[in-house]
Amino acid sequence: QVRLVESGGGLVQPGGSLTLSCAASGSFFSRYSMAWYRQAPGKQRESVAMILGGGDTNYADSVKGRFTISRDNANNMLYLQMNSLKPEDTAVYYCHVSEINTWGQGTQVTVSS
Repeated sequence: QVRLVESGGGLVQPGGSLTLSCAASGSFFSRYSMAWYRQAPGKQRESVAMILGGGDTNYADSVKGRFTISRDNANNMLYLQMNSLKPEDTAVYYCHVSEINTWGQGTQVTVSS
């Protein structure tokens, strides 16, 4: 059974940085596409960034140039480096395995002064 556990969320001031981590169980990790999604209060869940097994990435327009997704296949880890954070980045961030539609429990990111 695949399990995803996110960590690294918290409260940060506008302009600050955070790095989210997602620890994945199982031997599937390197074969699959991985993604970060987020859901703000009262809004639909939206895709933030995706990374394919080979390392190709794509980003939502709202985070391009500020967020970086990366993966460590040897250790089954997914990361999201978030810089120049804005209040509108406030949301619960989720780790997702695309091919098997599996979600983590989420980690809260709050950007506020």
